[in-house]
Amino acid sequence: MKDLSLRLRIFLFFCLIGGGGVAVVVTALFLGYRQLGTPEALSSFITAGVVASFGTLALSTFVWRLFDENISKPIEVMAAQFRVRAETGIETAIDESTARYLGDLAPAACAINEKLGQASRATAETVAEKTARLERQRAQLLRILSDIPVAVIVATRDHQIVLYDGQAADLMEREAPARLNGSVCDYLDEGALLAALATMEQRDTARRPITINGKSGAVYSGHIRVFDDAGGYMLMLEPLDPGASRPLVYDLDLLDKDRKTDPDETPLRDLTFVVFDSETTGLDPAKDDVVQLGAVRIVNGKVIRAEVFDALVNPGRPIPAASTKVHGISDDMVANAPPFDRVRTRFHAFARDAVIIAHNAPFDMAFLHRIKDPAFDNPILDTVHLSAIVFGGSATHTLDALCERLEVTIPDNLRHTAFGDAMATAEAFVAMLPVLEARGLKTFGQVKAEMRKHARILEVQE
Repeated sequence: MKDLSLRLRIFLFFCLIGGGGVAVVVTALFLGYRQLGTPEALSSFITAGVVASFGTLALSTFVWRLFDENISKPIEVMAAQFRVRAETGIETAIDESTARYLGDLAPAACAINEKLGQASRATAETVAEKTARLERQRAQLLRILSDIPVAVIVATRDHQIVLYDGQAADLMEREAPARLNGSVCDYLDEGALLAALATMEQRDTARRPITINGKSGAVYSGHIRVFDDAGGYMLMLEPLDPGASRPLVYDLDLLDKDRKTDPDETPLRDLTFVVFDSETTGLDPAKDDVVQLGAVRIVNGKVIRAEVFDALVNPGRPIPAASTKVHGISDDMVANAPPFDRVRTRFHAFARDAVIIAHNAPFDMAFLHRIKDPAFDNPILDTVHLSAIVFGGSATHTLDALCERLEVTIPDNLRHTAFGDAMATAEAFVAMLPVLEARGLKTFGQVKAEMRKHARILEVQE
């Protein structure tokens, strides 16, 4: 029983009351009939039993509905608000009208919320000061690095990329989409890389020249350096354009992450996610076609804004005016765009080794599954289900409602664009992540099991 939601437990409680009431009525009438001992009265007793039973069930149902609307749902809503406020720092005010029948609970909750908000604001000011100082130091470091004409890739001992600069990104994009926490071996020849590392280990050297082929056949040269603590290595290659900008994409915390092979046993923060959305010619995956795909990557619980996918698609057919009115994509805009199969192949490379997230995922995934090769067999999470876990099944689970509760802003010019909605979904997921963890749903497998309890709420929601 403890694993059931409050609303379900209360519903079962009223079922017990209704069923128990019917049992008492039937038993009382049966004993009365036996005591009367008049067979001719049987039909009268049956009529009385039916009326009393239906009346008891109707009364139980009516009282349960009142209790559910005025007690259970408000408690569920307030609990979700408490979780979000405590775990994310979002200062959404508690709506006292929601819990108007709960006595002094709502005012007391508002008072606690205000005190927590004051403490959070004080902490945030201190953190902001220290963060500003770190950002100044980071900017100084980037200015220094910008004068070093090399493409830099830093990887863990098992070849997962934890840092790359802008010039390395240009080099990587020639081979495959640049991906933090992706494998160096997706871009460079694995055999040559392993041989170089093995030679360095045998000769006990920390740095040596390297010439290595890319997956495209291009040849790159430079140096490789192994870190003293055996925590990984750094590739310093000749850049394609020494004068190009050098923004860094990195998360050095990845150096300390232990990689697990089973996603179900992996903590959510240790997984890489690709959040995507599609815009289409209509709402029927069997008949309609994609006109735009947008996506962004999440690594180590953070949105990587430098790693995005945004592509128009030529559907090979006219786009209905009603659809253009929603997403703003016209026939002229996609006239020179690539067909869906080519965009899909590029997106498959972008989403490699990642968990896919979408809002109402079955709809968007149906378009990807219409082509069988390459197959999208990635694990999938749906933010509609996650919203139900965090905010309760009775809440509204559209993307707009979810973002409003989590204080995620979707710019008007990006709403109903694939990239804009994907970015909003990503920010909403990151905001829900600490709430899920606080509820004990820390691994991918635990979240999947909890999602199954809310499977019935999934419907087309935009």
